[in-house]
Amino acid sequence: MDRLTGKVIIVTGGANGIGRAYVEALAREGAQLVIADIDRPSGQELAESLAASGTQAIALNTDVSQWTEVERLARETAERFGRIDGLVNNAAFYQRPKIMARVPFEQIPLDEWDQMMSVNLRGTFLCCRAVVPFMKLQRSGKIVNISSANIYHGGNFAAHYITSKAGVIGLTRSLARELGSHNINVNALAPGLTPSLDNPPESFAENNARRVRDRSIKRDQIPADLIGTMMYLLSSDSDFMTGQTVVVDGGDRMI
Repeated sequence: MDRLTGKVIIVTGGANGIGRAYVEALAREGAQLVIADIDRPSGQELAESLAASGTQAIALNTDVSQWTEVERLARETAERFGRIDGLVNNAAFYQRPKIMARVPFEQIPLDEWDQMMSVNLRGTFLCCRAVVPFMKLQRSGKIVNISSANIYHGGNFAAHYITSKAGVIGLTRSLARELGSHNINVNALAPGLTPSLDNPPESFAENNARRVRDRSIKRDQIPADLIGTMMYLLSSDSDFMTGQTVVVDGGDRMI
């Protein structure tokens, strides 16, 4: 039996790249999906494709940095499906749209710092804030916040990205403490560098080549490498696990 049959799961940033891989895999496990993304055409195309194969799926145009849009996302999900069982906080400002400045921290444009925090950290906070009341009412829920294995390395010339993703870990731990008594699990998944763009910039390709060389499993990490861990964190298999960060990077960072 599919592990997630009948579960209603929101995936932010689910229209493209790694988020799309999550959505497609969750559909195969029987979940009902809400694709929340600023890329409305791609989200709608994916939802229609899933619906054609028998999956209940809808796409909602959502900017996760805006409370009114996130509140609407949670409300419309509950109205459509009657519950919210899972939230994958995948939307992020990095590859899509890509980081605009790979520079020393004192040269990072201030508006870019603010945008990184508003999407990667504020967006995660707002989405949790919006869905938790529904999860509390049903006395159950799974939240998976996407961080990055890079926070354990530091990373050159990406202080805004690293800081935002490290903040996700702190938020995950804090919410796990607060929500455990409501039977809501909050964990984080920290992927290694995972190419998901059709035409990545040259600097990205160079960085990825270094990661392949340094990791224990010496190949490119692909979105499919994250699926098993995601399924575990959203299913009943992880019912006694909360506040944890699972690094999936082929043995690059060992913490």
